[in-house]
Amino acid sequence: MTLITSYSPLSISFTHGKGVWLYDDEGREYLDSFSGIGVSGLGHAHPDVTKTIQEQSAKVIHTSNAFQIKEQQLLAEKLTRLAHMDQIFFANSGAEANEAAIKLSRLYGHKKGIATPSIIVMDGAFHGRTMATLTASGSRKVQAGFEPLVPGFIRAPFNDIEAIRTIAANRDDVVAVLIEPIQGEHGVVVADDAYLRAVAALCDKNDWLLMIDEVQTGNGRTGKLFAYMHTGIHPDVVTTAKGLGNGFPIGACLMHKRACDLFKPGNHGSTFGGNPLACATALTVLDVIERDKLCEQVTQRAITLKEKLIHALGEHPNVVAIRGKGYMLGVELDRPAADIKKIGLANHILLNVTAETVVRLLPALIISEDEIEELVKRLTKSIEQFVAL
Repeated sequence: MTLITSYSPLSISFTHGKGVWLYDDEGREYLDSFSGIGVSGLGHAHPDVTKTIQEQSAKVIHTSNAFQIKEQQLLAEKLTRLAHMDQIFFANSGAEANEAAIKLSRLYGHKKGIATPSIIVMDGAFHGRTMATLTASGSRKVQAGFEPLVPGFIRAPFNDIEAIRTIAANRDDVVAVLIEPIQGEHGVVVADDAYLRAVAALCDKNDWLLMIDEVQTGNGRTGKLFAYMHTGIHPDVVTTAKGLGNGFPIGACLMHKRACDLFKPGNHGSTFGGNPLACATALTVLDVIERDKLCEQVTQRAITLKEKLIHALGEHPNVVAIRGKGYMLGVELDRPAADIKKIGLANHILLNVTAETVVRLLPALIISEDEIEELVKRLTKSIEQFVAL
């Protein structure tokens, strides 16, 4: 055995994919209900993405940030325009984007004369597996064994504005709030719109950075390019990754108003971040989302998906809840559900379980209505077989 045991993969591998389908080495097809944990938003082997990767890799893949990169500049202009932000830093993953946001908030605090700046983070959060981002996360499972953790974080209950107001009244070292609009790893728990607006207002009142982690919720997943756009708030920092490259690694930390112009040459960097291939690919992803009106399509078809789930499973005695927004949905069961993944394979559907009991659905944005019907049918069959064990 040469691989470390950080993962527990199922005993199956895939040779190719198309749209929402993946194919094993015997040619059997499987409906991918979670698109590589929210990564392949345009589905597998999207022709526009494939063409861009082929063409760009035949030109230049990497030059380093010691030089101007045309593809990086084009992506920066498009993504900041679509997100209503002003500046951007490109990384290789969501964890790296969040790490940049954390460093940015510390620069912001020191600029204000705060010697030990602190960030308010949420119970149940997940922001990555670097030392700072796992500390910011609200999961002992993620943190256990990696102590001592990084100082400078204050934890608050999710969806509880009074808890943040209490912190504001008793601490003078707070410089930012870092929050997910939907806590995916915690079981697809959605922040109330009124709560997010109140957090934004509190940040404005106290001159804190409002930092929104859209690593999983961004790039059309909820029916808007970013989930914060459902609320009308305007963050200082937005982080994203996953669906931005449709499988090609790229992350981004976007900045607005209070967060602008904090990074100076030498403050932060990345060898691979923002390379021509990654940026050309992400630019194509955004072009397709715009051209094919995928946010509007997600908004419409997500209603159908949720209605079908409720019709099939809403009264099921072992289903605790069906929740989420857009194409980010969770079906919570009344027991640990890891074994349903193997049952799903037998029914030719790939299933993901988070928070032990929640089947997390993150279908590709391009899923058809017929494929939605098939997803619900195969999921329902898998749940019925699982609870009958």
